[in-house]
Amino acid sequence: MSVVEQHARARIVTEDDRQDDPGAVPVVLRYDPQDDPRSVCIGLPGAHEWTFSRALLEQGLRAPTGTGEVRVWPCGRVQAVVEFHSPQGVSVVQFETKTLARFLRRTYSATAAPAVAGR
Repeated sequence: MSVVEQHARARIVTEDDRQDDPGAVPVVLRYDPQDDPRSVCIGLPGAHEWTFSRALLEQGLRAPTGTGEVRVWPCGRVQAVVEFHSPQGVSVVQFETKTLARFLRRTYSATAAPAVAGR
């Protein structure tokens, strides 16, 4: 089992419409099955990292899900939103759904049992 790390771009959504749109920002999607095979990590700019259930991310691509610190939901046909809650506030991050789906496929490939010869 190997670590999956995928660099991507996402859009941080702000409440202040007067603010200049920063456009896409770099994020890191990471999965380490040795650490916790049920969790994924999203690293945002400024050294903010969030670790949460891989199942939550997968379910959120189809329908709104999550309570507490992390919530995920589809946004139209091609985008998904991941919302992070902390004592410092809320970060709303918009991804292309295909980026998150590709990452999830890679995480499942990383944990697939290797084929045994002769079986």
